[in-house]
Amino acid sequence: MFFPGKNNRFGPVDNSLSPKSHWKTLAFKQVRLTSGFWVKRAATNRNVSLFYAFEMLEKAGNLDNLRIAAGLKKGEYQGYVFLDSDIYKWLEATAWEMGNEADERLASMVDQAIDLIKKVQRPDGYINSYVQTREQFEPWADLDNGHEMYCAGHLIQAAVAFKRALDDDRLLDVACRFADAIDKVFGPGKRQGSCGHPIIEMALVELFRVTGEKRYLNLAKFLIDQRGKNRMKGHRSYGPEYQQDHVPVRQVVEAEGHAVRQLYLASGVTDLFLETGELALLEAMTRLSKDITETKLYITGGMGARFDGESFGEPYELPNDQCYCETCAAIASFMWNWRMLLATGDGLYADQMEKVLYNNILSGPALDGTHFFYINPLMLREARFLRLSTDLPPSEVFIPDQRPKWHDCACCPPNVMRLVSSITHYLATQDRTGIQVHHYASSDISMVEQEAKTRKIRMTTDYPWQGKINLKVLETDGSSFRLSLRIPAWSESFHAAINGVPIDNPHQENGYLVLEKDWQPGDEVTLDLGMAPMLIASHPRIDANRGCLAIQRGPLVYCLEDQDQEVKDRLLDVEINPNQPLTAQWENDLLDGIMAIHAKGRVSDHDSWRANLYQPLNPSHKDPGKEVDLMAVPYYTWANRGIGGMRVWIPIQPSND
Repeated sequence: MFFPGKNNRFGPVDNSLSPKSHWKTLAFKQVRLTSGFWVKRAATNRNVSLFYAFEMLEKAGNLDNLRIAAGLKKGEYQGYVFLDSDIYKWLEATAWEMGNEADERLASMVDQAIDLIKKVQRPDGYINSYVQTREQFEPWADLDNGHEMYCAGHLIQAAVAFKRALDDDRLLDVACRFADAIDKVFGPGKRQGSCGHPIIEMALVELFRVTGEKRYLNLAKFLIDQRGKNRMKGHRSYGPEYQQDHVPVRQVVEAEGHAVRQLYLASGVTDLFLETGELALLEAMTRLSKDITETKLYITGGMGARFDGESFGEPYELPNDQCYCETCAAIASFMWNWRMLLATGDGLYADQMEKVLYNNILSGPALDGTHFFYINPLMLREARFLRLSTDLPPSEVFIPDQRPKWHDCACCPPNVMRLVSSITHYLATQDRTGIQVHHYASSDISMVEQEAKTRKIRMTTDYPWQGKINLKVLETDGSSFRLSLRIPAWSESFHAAINGVPIDNPHQENGYLVLEKDWQPGDEVTLDLGMAPMLIASHPRIDANRGCLAIQRGPLVYCLEDQDQEVKDRLLDVEINPNQPLTAQWENDLLDGIMAIHAKGRVSDHDSWRANLYQPLNPSHKDPGKEVDLMAVPYYTWANRGIGGMRVWIPIQPSND
């Protein structure tokens, strides 16, 4: 089998040979975390979450489903049809982690899982424990809802990770055989149709990149071209948009339907553009991005306004307490914006990655690494009501004291794990002109060119708590190259210096500060983005936010939690005074160490409304209320001290009070 690239040791996306890439991803070990915010989260992911997830995959029956399908155990299949995919996502996460550092305990668990998968695979290459445990074995009987290709996509992504991180072909052999089996059935002149849940499209593009086998790229294109023919029956009453079958991808104008499916499909379409250069694909994805960012995006980067169908809503339909904002949709957004960044070099996509990463994605897992939100609301009225899954009937409520330990539909926990384990992949890129830094974390970044030129930079920062970033050149041949540093959209002003000398007229391109010189070892760049806390207003058409403001500092969106306020259980009555300053204060012993924000506000007195749901307007009536100090914490940390009232958008205290 042919593997392009010198060692093919890239991360989740290898666009090193993709002809339409603006920037190229770095090899897997060319970026290494050294300290700080992400080291702490990576350690929890590695030392706690991955082991915990394997335990839960056993308890939930995912692994037993494989054993039953392999004939190693008697019993009936448990759970949803797509439970194999949770194992594959967990395997991908462990591959990236073991590529960073060997771990015998993880390796033992991986060996068990891979051995099971190999035993389940049929001689023709097909593998799916749900279908293979049916009395009537019938592959591809339910393309709309069967999730067979969806599971195949996650298997392929896990296989690519093992090849790139560990040079381990075991899963790659399985994945290629399965992809070959799909290719024998589907394609021009064969069976028409595609999976109701996209993801195999981007997985097949990556399989092409790792093997050089163009059949996989052609199959990805075929499956993408099958979209928009209105053949899928939909799910319940959601219609073809639920499965992204309502409009051909090249004609897309707006984001519709199931948010995760929309965003995974967009990732595959963007990957296809990177390989083919078909401009209509990029134009469609640009329109899609514009629709989302201008009318359908939460301040946290979350997507999916509706529980019903886990879907996008209408423009400006962004409720806070009834929103969905699934963790998987946030991760899918992160992946898609990464591909759009690689395709265009436009910093606005890196801004979207940062927004969703530090807010909607990180709010999914608890700080302990063993509890997880599926949905991520921006407001919780009372401690006792929180709908955790669309799979629960509307009449059911859950009364937790923290995030759930797992879910019957556990797609989100291992999805978070695979992203955190590969986070270094997304920090920087390269091109012929130099190195681009997109996200800030203490790390060592290297770049090795074909001419054997080596460039190495050490980045040191306390981001996201502080906006100061130091970059030191450790290795270089003394030649000129460009160092491009993203200036986030939230940064109202920044200062930069080289070797202590301020840069008076900084050159910027597409959201990046571009520094070019004959760099020498020991050269240092200091970038200070500034991080004054600020109040954020929303578009006037977002009805849920009328008369409200949110708090943001740097990339972090903040929220109020009941337990931090002077008056408990009164968040519905809280107002913020926009004319008083916001102050930031480091709290070392709170929520693993955070920067808290303090504000001035008021708790309204609603005595006049006792027993009255409505009453005539009395302009002369003044609500005396009570002046209070408000304390806000980063949104991603909410519900780590018990689940209580929470809100991101805070009503404005009237100026005449």
